[in-house]
Amino acid sequence: MEEKNNTTLKILALDGGGSKGVYTLGVLKELELKLGIPLHQHFDLIFGTSTGSIIAALVALGYDIPAIEKLYFELIPKIMSGKSRAEKSSILKSEADRIFDGKKFDAFKTDIGIVALNYDTQKPLIFKSSVKQAHGMVHSFEPGFGKTISEAVQCSSAAYPIFDIVNIDLINKESKTNVNLIDGGFIANDPTLFALIDAHKAFGKQIEDIRLISVGVGEYIEKPLGFWYNLFHKVNMVKFIERVLAANTNTNVLVAKLLFPNLKMIRINDAFPEPDYGTNMIENDLNKLRKINSLGRGSFAKKETEIENLFMQ
Repeated sequence: MEEKNNTTLKILALDGGGSKGVYTLGVLKELELKLGIPLHQHFDLIFGTSTGSIIAALVALGYDIPAIEKLYFELIPKIMSGKSRAEKSSILKSEADRIFDGKKFDAFKTDIGIVALNYDTQKPLIFKSSVKQAHGMVHSFEPGFGKTISEAVQCSSAAYPIFDIVNIDLINKESKTNVNLIDGGFIANDPTLFALIDAHKAFGKQIEDIRLISVGVGEYIEKPLGFWYNLFHKVNMVKFIERVLAANTNTNVLVAKLLFPNLKMIRINDAFPEPDYGTNMIENDLNKLRKINSLGRGSFAKKETEIENLFMQ
């Protein structure tokens, strides 16, 4: 497999899905072994939403996948066992602050996009690493809006009402704007389209010069979320959220294929309808998480030949 070059732009796009991000890591573990190098050395641009933003940030900082898996298997049970959204949000913040240790977007080893949603305007807001990704107003561009990586991934992962809405000040050079942000999954659970816009419009790459791998979190029978979340289900709140995330993922995949029929792209996101694999976005059972992780590795195996061909084209 070749490393980065100036001809093709290689993109990795990672879906949101809470605990189910362990499936993504199963796929990426096999991909990294296949490439024989850390993923940040191969991909030019990495986009992530929600749990995908956390994985994307760690990859772009230079972490290898086994190290990220270790973190995930430690952190998911801790975060998702929180008894309230305030407790979950507090644990997520403290752990993200510890792991990312105050680093800002200049610490990334490859370009990145972290997708959130502006709750006030209902418009996407994407934390980006490079002025090359700016679509206008380049003179006022500030990497990551001046925020830390921890703050960005918290915004992208704020799946209200499971997590708190995040209030934050965004910085562009000498100006500051206060906004309320929520999980990017409500606007682009699959961030592929936003990544392609950067590649085509900002980086100036033609579609035939782009290679893209989009990785989901798998599709499962949704198991109940517990007593209080079942209470929300009675008013269709959480059930509605789950459907919104799934619907916009499916829409973005379809739109990407329709808009860019010649795009050299692979989508990895298998369905597992067996009851034994039933799970949800706040899964905290370690045995179930390891099982989901192994499903991701199996999904990679199904696409391995296609992936090899993708990067040989």
